[in-house]
Amino acid sequence: MTGLSADVVIGDFTTSTPGRLVSAPFVVSQPYLNFQICGGDYEYKTCLNVVVNGRVVRSETGRATERLHAATFDLTDWLGQDAHLEVVDEADGEWGYVRVSDIVLSSTPAVVVAKSPLYREALRPQLHFTARQFAMHRLNPVEREEGWLNDLNGLVFHDGEYHLFAQRWNKCWIHAVSNDLVHWTELEPAFFEESLDVGVQSGSCVVDVDNTSGLAAHGDGPAMVAFWSRNDNRSQCVSYSLDRGRTWTHYAGNPIMDLPERDPMVFRDHRRAQWVMVLYGDDRYQLLRSDDLLHWESLDSSISDSFECPDFFELGVDGSDETRWVLVRGDGRYSIGSFDGKFFVEETAQLQVDGGPHFYATQSWAAGSGTAPRRVQVAWMRGGRYPNMPFNQQVSIPCDLTLHRTAAGLRMFRKPMPELERLSRTRHNWPARVLSPGSPWQLGTASPLLRITCDVTLAPAGTLTLNIYGTQVSVTSRSIALLPPDHPHAPAAERQTGTVAEQPTIGEVRKLDIVVDTTSVEVFANDGEASLTACVQPGHLGLTLTASGADCTLGELEVVELASIWH
Repeated sequence: MTGLSADVVIGDFTTSTPGRLVSAPFVVSQPYLNFQICGGDYEYKTCLNVVVNGRVVRSETGRATERLHAATFDLTDWLGQDAHLEVVDEADGEWGYVRVSDIVLSSTPAVVVAKSPLYREALRPQLHFTARQFAMHRLNPVEREEGWLNDLNGLVFHDGEYHLFAQRWNKCWIHAVSNDLVHWTELEPAFFEESLDVGVQSGSCVVDVDNTSGLAAHGDGPAMVAFWSRNDNRSQCVSYSLDRGRTWTHYAGNPIMDLPERDPMVFRDHRRAQWVMVLYGDDRYQLLRSDDLLHWESLDSSISDSFECPDFFELGVDGSDETRWVLVRGDGRYSIGSFDGKFFVEETAQLQVDGGPHFYATQSWAAGSGTAPRRVQVAWMRGGRYPNMPFNQQVSIPCDLTLHRTAAGLRMFRKPMPELERLSRTRHNWPARVLSPGSPWQLGTASPLLRITCDVTLAPAGTLTLNIYGTQVSVTSRSIALLPPDHPHAPAAERQTGTVAEQPTIGEVRKLDIVVDTTSVEVFANDGEASLTACVQPGHLGLTLTASGADCTLGELEVVELASIWH
């Protein structure tokens, strides 16, 4: 590949065999790089890259087209700096090539380059974690593409940092860190699949403090060890980091097991000084044990009627010295019981704490030490819509999990973590009042980010409806529910259905806590006894409370305007 100068076409490049073509260095003397491209749509594998200071800052694939099409990189941020180009072909098969031509530095773009500031895009959630793009710039990313996220993976707390890992659908593990569970910094992906289309699926991560694996040499920090499955759904593999998760290595001995299961969830069983793994397959979870994280043996124990992405942990019972074990399935259903290091004996049926339509693949942090530390849960809010945005899907707000004795027996509650209070800004308060049917109470608000709290008293025949920017939350004396949106931005199918989602409470609804973001609403009743997690489409700003069927008594109502989690 030859050198590059402003407004000079430097030629056509087609890769016929896997490899890279690298240009001579050039100075970014114009704000735009225009080019034609076609070929495979494998990000970073069949592409044209711009490299500055050893880092890929812009990348474009052939978008799975055979005909050359125009594309533009905006290089404004690197004007005056040295750069070089890479034409990359590391794929085989039908789309295992890339063709690039007409590469030109120019003062004008060949195609419109419209890009909002990162984390300030119109539909970007401001209270919920979403994935970013690094070098790719495409709207409406789908599975495997930068900007997408799905299943939460191993969540660990180590050396003062919370680590959040999530799937980019079998392609890599997304990675973000936080020191307060509120403000997040997304790092580049922790690790990608070992080779193209081999896959790196969901799993978990642990910190090997005692170096049981031997992966940390003398003087190294403790190894962070990630467990995951290839997409053959039987190769169980390991990757590890020795520098607080900043760089990762695929274990040379992969796969550590050949077992027809997936979604390995690993935890330290402190009471018996062993590692335990929960693996999903054939509608059940299989349990295994290990002393060193690398060699595993079956416990000859399994848990039937179980589905994907397990989370398994010990949790204290509120107001006592007792603990129980909680098993959460991928669909959010959980059961409570005892675990003796080999068998999990369920004391309850499978229960649902969150009845929202977008609550899936939960995972949790163990924040603290001991056998039953604080447990903080997040979920993939599966199925949200973000038209023409450079991201796709979001993560629920972190919630503290606690066990409580109730009239229905032992139950798990989930309520927003207290750290969320750090985002509070302007507070608006109204005194207690009685709402009568036919007299809606309209409240003006100019902020799209809100936390709404109040005490309520409802007669058996009464209903309180909160219309929050077009999203309707319905509350009865024994349930919370989401009603179809009342604004035209919502899909017609949603507007034409009845109740979107409903979750019963054990006792009468006494307290509401609602968190409102750009494209989501999360509703909590009775300090987390019941909750609803939902993605929504934004409507016009406004808050209206309406009683129907009978009078509704409201305690003091507080509406707090919240700040963004993004610095």
